[in-house]
Amino acid sequence: MNGQSQEKLTLLSWRRPRWRFLWALSLVLAVCAGILYDRWVFMTGMPAGAGGDFQLMAQAWNIIHRNYVDRNVLQSSVLTHAAIQGMTDSLGDTGHTVYLNPEMRRHASAAMRSNFTGIGIEIKSQDRRTVVVATLDGSPALRAGVRPGDIILGVDGHSIAGLPLRQVEDQITGPSGAPVRLGLLDPVSGRRKEFDIVRASIKIPNVTWSALPGGRVAHLRLALFGEGVARDFRGALLEIQRQGINSVILDLRNNPGGVLEEAVAVASEFLPGGNVFLSRDASGKVTPEPVKPGGVATNMQVVVLINGGSASASEIVAGALRDAHRAALVGQVTFGTGTVLEQFQLSDGSALMLAVGEWLTPGGRSFWHRGIKPDADVALPASAVALIPAHESELTPASLQASGDDQLLRALSLLATPPQK
Repeated sequence: MNGQSQEKLTLLSWRRPRWRFLWALSLVLAVCAGILYDRWVFMTGMPAGAGGDFQLMAQAWNIIHRNYVDRNVLQSSVLTHAAIQGMTDSLGDTGHTVYLNPEMRRHASAAMRSNFTGIGIEIKSQDRRTVVVATLDGSPALRAGVRPGDIILGVDGHSIAGLPLRQVEDQITGPSGAPVRLGLLDPVSGRRKEFDIVRASIKIPNVTWSALPGGRVAHLRLALFGEGVARDFRGALLEIQRQGINSVILDLRNNPGGVLEEAVAVASEFLPGGNVFLSRDASGKVTPEPVKPGGVATNMQVVVLINGGSASASEIVAGALRDAHRAALVGQVTFGTGTVLEQFQLSDGSALMLAVGEWLTPGGRSFWHRGIKPDADVALPASAVALIPAHESELTPASLQASGDDQLLRALSLLATPPQK
């Protein structure tokens, strides 16, 4: 990621849970006064040889509970969640392996159904600043004028400087109908701006498309790989073909990922055979994920748009289509989320989204922490906003060329050029 220290808040990239294999981990500590050593009781699951480590955790727990001066803030559940969070953070799989407390898990589950409450932005920590990665299609933030790249300075009049990303998110999120004021900085112009945004229940239109001026190319956007996306995506492809269009710009910009099986089905629509990706587990064993037969777009021309907000499932689709020589990639290097997440539910309703393997492209290339490089490296001008199909119905050829969306325009030019034989 250009050598920059980055953390990205994205909880949208995992396999559907395999409920038979989910397990619960619980730690119960019992303290008795007047004895020399602390005693504790563990429920099942303590690994062999870890007694000393668990004793150290119990010792710290007891010291905090016995001696911390502000008794009002001592909450066992908060300490427990923080300890688990610390364990997942120590693994270094930033932005992917994650601990979801019960409330976060509910939000993540709602997002996979493409229906959640908030203002609709994706944020990351970069160089100790909180930066907007993407504004979701149809969101209150997009309508208000929040743009990717904006730096968040404050929430409701309070500075967020130095706050961890999750604390910033907690301040921004809230119930539907409740307002929030964001103080932002445009990094290009240096202009400060403020937006009063009303939180809402957001239904993300995951699959949208529009025929671009001239009618020979469809702009097909995937905003998120939520549940049911593959079905809607196939329907869109069939409608595009019914209208006599055989060239598609597949837009995965700022798509943070989603359900793995949906990504496999989407990529399979364009591939006549082979693999969508390879998965390498902790032992080094590599397992292929084959293409699902019956794709309806195996003969369509396609170019894929990607950028730094394209992550996880988006990277799987982009890598699969490029390795199969089915599509050129246009835009900028993707985020680099290259691990396979599996959900392990804990006894209190929280969950561990744990990396249990690494994704590789069908050609065996790793993109974890590296991202996928485009074939045509095209940056979006700072003053430009990426076009989305919902806003393209009134476009003319002239207004399209003047839009400033250089990535979309480069994709158009590639589709207009006959492929080399």
